[in-house]
Amino acid sequence: MLLGLLPGIEVVGSAKDGEEAVALVAELAPEAVLMDLRMPRCDGVEATRRIRAQYPGTQVVVLTTYADDDSLFPALRAGARGYLTKDADGEAIVRAIQDVVAGRAGLSADVQRMLLERVATAPEPPAPKLPDGLTGREGEVLALIADGLSNPEIARRLHISTATVKTHINNLFAKAGLHDRAQAVRYAYRNGLAQPPRTGTGAG
Repeated sequence: MLLGLLPGIEVVGSAKDGEEAVALVAELAPEAVLMDLRMPRCDGVEATRRIRAQYPGTQVVVLTTYADDDSLFPALRAGARGYLTKDADGEAIVRAIQDVVAGRAGLSADVQRMLLERVATAPEPPAPKLPDGLTGREGEVLALIADGLSNPEIARRLHISTATVKTHINNLFAKAGLHDRAQAVRYAYRNGLAQPPRTGTGAG
């Protein structure tokens, strides 16, 4: 009833659970579905996943009582592009539907704040382990050697002195058992620290 009174919104169907929601999307091809999460037979996360996989032209906005991590993140991973809690007013619902139909995210301010807090408090991913005990800086220097940079160019790129570059090179050569830059380049390619240049093919 509320949705039918909102400007710019035409209600084309109503489903009592996720199974019926998927079936109605197949039949009616709506631009957007306003999805509850807690439903019998097929919950909102599974229904969202199936709708987005089978009918990608239909966007999903979740409208739920729950704004906890266990509800929010599964819904977003399933393909929902909007997420509102049930205290959202009509204006917020219209805006979220319009946003997802236009290809934008339709998230309430509270949900946006939750996502930002999760990103801010997420642990840093562990640094990749380098071979032969190389430090991160030595790995950077080695990658730049493989890219063909000279010592002064490496110094400028990393904002360090040329003497410091030489020290890093001496250290990484000693650790990896390298004797010259050609060996260093091959070592960098072999250990995935740099990508060998692609050789193009010409057509005659």
